[in-house]
Amino acid sequence: MICLLSDYFKSGVAQLSQTTGVLVFVLLLSSCVNSDVFVPLDFVDISDIVPNIYPQIQLDVRYYSDNNFVGKKIDGYEAEKVYLNRRAAVALRSVQIELSEMGLGLKVFDGYRPQRAVDHFVRWAKDLNDQKMKASFYPHVEKENLFRDGYIAELSGHSRGSTVDLTLVDLATGNEIDMGSPYDFFDLSSWPSSNEVSDEQKLNRARLRAFMQRHGFYPLEQEWWHFTLENESHPATFFDFIIQ
Repeated sequence: MICLLSDYFKSGVAQLSQTTGVLVFVLLLSSCVNSDVFVPLDFVDISDIVPNIYPQIQLDVRYYSDNNFVGKKIDGYEAEKVYLNRRAAVALRSVQIELSEMGLGLKVFDGYRPQRAVDHFVRWAKDLNDQKMKASFYPHVEKENLFRDGYIAELSGHSRGSTVDLTLVDLATGNEIDMGSPYDFFDLSSWPSSNEVSDEQKLNRARLRAFMQRHGFYPLEQEWWHFTLENESHPATFFDFIIQ
């Protein structure tokens, strides 16, 4: 069961429990507040945020599959869903609506990322014997250098709920627009400013960046697919509820 409770409401439970007549209610309520399943009230499934009159945002939740740099489903991903803080989701909806008027749309790879997933990445990165996905995701980087080079870290902005990984798609065909490197490709060619991609691919990256910035997202220097909402709602909170 997923409990939709806000942080401030949870903090008020202790005060309520001291009030005669509501103790039973509080005990029942607290039974569903579980760190595994608790979803903050201001988080939403992005598939529910786009009006039916517009094309739905495509999803390709790589961490719910084995098509990722670890090569297996990642801890905390129990459904092919993408959650974001509501403000970020609404801003993303505005991007999708504007893009749809030009025959384009969004495909989202990841949004909110549970802390346990980040912990999974860290454990994987420390296991230098596991190299099965190297050819596909980090052919030019030694695994022992993933921390040093900033590809893996013990905390991720994704866990705060306002960061999203995505690309553009052609609505007529459903195909991704060519960005010059795959998603989650640990390589200098994935930097938006890279000269290792063609002029057309640079233009495609710049177009994605322009749309996202126009609606309040700022980019990451090292990854063409990575954007974070400015003035995010939880700048210092790293959530860990399971995606289900």
